Amino acid sequence: MNITTNEKIIAATKLWLERAVIGLNLCPFAKAVHVKNQIRYVVSFAATHEDLLRDLMQELEVLAETPATHIDTTLLIHPYVLTDFIEYNDFLDVADAALEDMDLEGLLQVASFHPQYQFAGTQPDDIENYTNRSPYPMLHLLREASVVQAVSAFPESEKIFDKNIETLRRLGHAGWDDLGLIKVSSPPENE
Repeated sequence: MNITTNEKIIAATKLWLERAVIGLNLCPFAKAVHVKNQIRYVVSFAATHEDLLRDLMQELEVLAETPATHIDTTLLIHPYVLTDFIEYNDFLDVADAALEDMDLEGLLQVASFHPQYQFAGTQPDDIENYTNRSPYPMLHLLREASVVQAVSAFPESEKIFDKNIETLRRLGHAGWDDLGLIKVSSPPENE
C-alpha cells in the first residue's frame, strides 16, 4: 500500500463529501459527523471480489464494535475492484448477505456510491445519477440507529431524494463541473 496514493484517494473523497454531499446538502446528516470527525475513511487495495468482501466484513466488525461517538459511519473506498457499475451493483447483494451472515442486519446497513452510478430508468449522463456519484467506488457503512435518529430529527426526510434531484437539475452538468471535484477515469496507480 502506498501512503501517497492512499492520501490522494481519501483527499478526493473528502473534497467530494465537502463540496457535493455537504455543499449541495445532498445528505443533511453528513455535516454533523464530518465536523465531529466521526467518519472513518478506509481505502481497500482489494483487486478481487473476495478480497473486498473480506475488507468489508472487517470494517463492518470495526464499526459494530466501536462507539458511535468515535466512528459513526465508514466510507470503504475500493478503487481497484468493481470499477464497472453493473458488477458493483451486483456486489451489493453480497454486501447485504454479509450483514445477514454476521448478524448485523438491523444494526448496520450499506449504502452505495460509484463514479458511474445509474438509477434504473435513467440514461448514463442524466444529472440525477450524480446524487450517488463519487470519485471512486465505495461502500458507505451506516449505523441503523444513527439513520433512524437523523431521519426522525429532520423534517420531511422522505423528500430528500426528490429535493436532491431538483437541486442537481438546477445545477446541471456545468454546475457540477464547477464544483472542482477530482475526476477519476481509471483506478489510481497502485505504486
